[in-house]
Amino acid sequence: MQAKFLFVTIILFASCNYNSDKQTEQQKLNALAEKYVRLGLTIGQYDTDFVDAYYGPDSLRPKTKSATFPKDSLLASVDILKAELGTLAENVSNDTTRIRANWIIQQLTAFGRRIRIFTGELKPFDEESIELFGVTAPVYPEAHFKTLISSLDSLLPGKGGPVPDRFQRLANKFIIPKDKLDTVFRTAIAEARKRTLEHYQLPAQENFSLEYVTGKSWSGYNWYKGNYNSLIQISEDLQIFIEKAIDLACHEGYPGHHVYNMMLEKNLYRDRGWVEISLYPLFSPQSLIAEGSANYGIELAFPGTEKNIYTRNVLLPLAGLDSTGLDLYFKALAIKGELNYSRNEVARGLLSGSMTEDEALRWLMDYTLLNKESAIKSISFIRNNRSYVINYNYGLDLVKKYIGDRARWEKFGALLSNPITPDSLSK
Repeated sequence: MQAKFLFVTIILFASCNYNSDKQTEQQKLNALAEKYVRLGLTIGQYDTDFVDAYYGPDSLRPKTKSATFPKDSLLASVDILKAELGTLAENVSNDTTRIRANWIIQQLTAFGRRIRIFTGELKPFDEESIELFGVTAPVYPEAHFKTLISSLDSLLPGKGGPVPDRFQRLANKFIIPKDKLDTVFRTAIAEARKRTLEHYQLPAQENFSLEYVTGKSWSGYNWYKGNYNSLIQISEDLQIFIEKAIDLACHEGYPGHHVYNMMLEKNLYRDRGWVEISLYPLFSPQSLIAEGSANYGIELAFPGTEKNIYTRNVLLPLAGLDSTGLDLYFKALAIKGELNYSRNEVARGLLSGSMTEDEALRWLMDYTLLNKESAIKSISFIRNNRSYVINYNYGLDLVKKYIGDRARWEKFGALLSNPITPDSLSK
């Protein structure tokens, strides 16, 4: 009986030691995670594009700001913190702690590259993208896009004329009148939300506000405010085509950015206390997941021909538009989606200096089928955001491959609720 009691005591002591070690590991990581957040917020004091969202404690916000950008000290802080996290990741017994540490390390690699970009220290496009976003996007020759344009040539009416002009004539039938814009967008967002709620239970207090803005290089943006609230902005600078109502409703709202940020806040920051999640640095591997999942969310919420059907039955009547040619338009849009990779090549060329702005304009008009006004906006976006463009197309393809064909909503929800890294998408 005494021996049995001793055995139980030893087991209990070992268990207490394990739990104590585990708690110590978590405490160490939590302290390093706070350093990570402080560092990101400090960078954001100078680089106003750096922090996309923050909903963590005010106590982690920097109290002072130096007169000049402290590049060297920030880079040193990045290296020190990466080394501390690397040591912790190598020695922890808990897999979750290791995953968290490695996720933060990858984010910090992006911190270092963005600090250098901010001070004009640049690298080639692919080297930059792997440091910022954890991947390099595939390279396609011009011949690849010419082949896709040939497919459009055989599809579009008006044989013999330039394909971009013929596509624009078709697309111009589906421009949303400005006085109908708000009605169409709010209806599309409500439908996207309804379809998302069929699969996920969202926080009761979740909400968004919708604004229309001008003077932007993007078509839509989600500014996540924390506490499950977002500000969704839609740019009115350019004409808005009917398919954008569903695209932006899903991408910026449901089940895209709004839902992604909510799930991270609820499941990781609030439920588990992972403070690193409260900071979303825009130029980081997190954006590959965010943009790829937001674009994938469009076809998840409106699979197959459902986007076409909903547009025909609901959105076109609201916009006061005729549905003649809609099926053809959606077929053309599918090819246009494949052509989107040409924007990556434009970014590569512009940022390396191997492509002039006039040549970039031609590529965007010939291969992404943008009108001149939209192509100029696209060049502005590339100049501002550089290799970020790969997150939309290559991010989408990686997420689509990762989700697969079965239990798509379940896998998608897991993707939005965990610290997934880009290398995990390709496993």
